[in-house]
Amino acid sequence: MKRIFPQFSGASLKTASLATALVLSSLVSQGFAQAPAAPAAAPAAAPKANPTTTPAPRNDQWWQNRHASMNKRVAEGKVDLLFIGDSITQGWEGAGRKVWEQRFAPRNAVNLGIGGDRTQHVLWRLENGNIAGIEPKLAVLMIGTNNSGSDSSEAIAEGVKAIVEKLKTSLPKTKILILAIFPRGATPDTPGRKVNEGANAIIAKLADGDRVEFLDIGPKFLEADGTLSKEIMPDLLHLNEKSYGIWADAIEPQLTKVYGPLPEAAKP
Repeated sequence: MKRIFPQFSGASLKTASLATALVLSSLVSQGFAQAPAAPAAAPAAAPKANPTTTPAPRNDQWWQNRHASMNKRVAEGKVDLLFIGDSITQGWEGAGRKVWEQRFAPRNAVNLGIGGDRTQHVLWRLENGNIAGIEPKLAVLMIGTNNSGSDSSEAIAEGVKAIVEKLKTSLPKTKILILAIFPRGATPDTPGRKVNEGANAIIAKLADGDRVEFLDIGPKFLEADGTLSKEIMPDLLHLNEKSYGIWADAIEPQLTKVYGPLPEAAKP
């Protein structure tokens, strides 16, 4: 039997091929459309804030009261010299009172030290009234030892830098004397002392040869072998009258440059 096959013209073949392609394309598209979408990538975690540079108050009522009393004193005006820091600075009102009255009170000094403060607490205080409306000639800053138990040398230095930048911005006419964090602990290998020394090495670079000066008076408190005597710091951290005198003597050249020499009656 002779088979007869249908005859297609060239145009018909092209039409059939196009139709087939369209069907296949549709099927493929449907297949892709039905495939589950890949899960979206999780957003990158936000970098953790450095606590040493994040202004923070303390909730203790005595702390709030002292902060308020500082603001009240500053609002009274006649502030030519600031001491900013923690309990070691606050101690000018205790063991260092006699030296303070003799050396710094004649220069209209104000004590902005609060026991237990870290860099973040000082930052908060500076942003909340401690330096409002004043133009002191010099600010003496020594802070960071209370951070040494929980923060790295680098983080502490960043906190000090933030304080210095705040002072430079808010007190554009004020010179800043940064003191290296004082030594602590009996021996040179005391962990807290090592952390502070690491911070000091970084802080020293904040000196700009103009408004900001760095001064390390720590060696003046130490014995020749690097040990710290309880005759200088009875608890190996805080000062007594003798060591406050050492502090005052060590910074007198800087103060003399700004305020001139003390009157003879005020000299030790």
